[in-house]
Amino acid sequence: MYCVISERLFLNDAITQRVTELQSHATIIANLVVNSNFFANEDLTELNTELNQVADVYRGRILVIDSNLKIVRDTYNLENDKTIISKEIIETFNGDNSTYINNSGQYVEITAPINNSETHDIIGAVFMSFSTEKIFVLYESKLRDDIVFILIFTVIIFILSFLISGLIVKPFRDLTATIMHIAVGDITIETEYKGYTELESISNSYKDMMEELKKTEESRQEFVSNVSHELKTPITSMKVLAESLTMQEDVPAELYREFMVDICDEIERVNNIINDLLTVVKTDKNVSTVVLSSVNINEFVEKILKTLRPIAAQRNIELVYESFRPIIAEVDEVKLGMAINNLIENSIKYNYDDGWVRVTLNADHRYFYIKVADSGVGIPEELQDKIFERFYRVDKARSRETGGTGLGLAITRNAILMHRGSIKVYSKEGEGSLFTVRIPLNYQT
Repeated sequence: MYCVISERLFLNDAITQRVTELQSHATIIANLVVNSNFFANEDLTELNTELNQVADVYRGRILVIDSNLKIVRDTYNLENDKTIISKEIIETFNGDNSTYINNSGQYVEITAPINNSETHDIIGAVFMSFSTEKIFVLYESKLRDDIVFILIFTVIIFILSFLISGLIVKPFRDLTATIMHIAVGDITIETEYKGYTELESISNSYKDMMEELKKTEESRQEFVSNVSHELKTPITSMKVLAESLTMQEDVPAELYREFMVDICDEIERVNNIINDLLTVVKTDKNVSTVVLSSVNINEFVEKILKTLRPIAAQRNIELVYESFRPIIAEVDEVKLGMAINNLIENSIKYNYDDGWVRVTLNADHRYFYIKVADSGVGIPEELQDKIFERFYRVDKARSRETGGTGLGLAITRNAILMHRGSIKVYSKEGEGSLFTVRIPLNYQT
């Protein structure tokens, strides 16, 4: 469309220019007719030469007409001495110039008056008829060339676009293939993507995602391994005890009773592990929901301490509670109660006899804070980042003695995170620990 419009403008400009040139020659011829007194002497060489040259150059016909409408000069020598009656010629004698352009017939007609230089009367007319075929041929040729050029250019652009798009799309195809590998479980594949800023950004995000997936997979495998190990140990122990009983004859009642007590202890241990695993699943922040209610946190903490005081009393551990202000907050009473109970119970379990546990409760305009400090065995500084991992135990032998499964702090952390809260630990080995919990007063969605 653009090339057609462009060439059409070229055609119009070319015809306009041709008309302007012919009008200029018509004026020159009219002046020569007057200056040479052509109507008195028709054989003047200068004028005839001008007429013939213009007619030959522009491939047209020129008529010189006197005031009686008689053709006194015809470059075609066909109408000499004949009378011409034409609307355009008559209008010319009335002082009007005329130009007629016929695009379908591809010709131009121009009439111009011949004025007496002294009286300015119109004493004749010049009529010119010229072909514009060459202009149209040139126009059609240029139009054809433009169309051919556009077609060739379009084909080249299409080919280049296909090649370039292939180069551009290839990294994305590779990335898609990599993602498909991940979809079927292969997270070991690694691919480097360079060349485009956007693709590098996607690649970096992909790498970050892969790192997270690998960590998740490692955590999952470690979790499965830990579960298998934790369940295998008591089951193996029960199997050994049961086999010892079945392989012996006439087992004394005292030994039988002792072995059965041990088997019951191992069954209880397995039961604790299973219950803690179920709790971990229920409190997982990604799949669980909270059941919120408005809770008096002061009374809430006092109830937890009331249930734990008998345990602390068995080892003469002082359980101190300090509350600085009344606090009402939106919490899931069951899940948060489990978390706080675990913290205080751990402070009792991993403490020295005749020690102390101090629980403090405070709040500001946005959060409430629970601190649990103890005089217990403490946690080595290099291990403090790992204590919230599932099945992780600082002292495995001591944990087994106290009945720990290594899931308590993982459950606690998940429950606190579900409340959009945070938990931190400050501890020094042999000098006790301090756990600080921060929970929003109003649940933040």
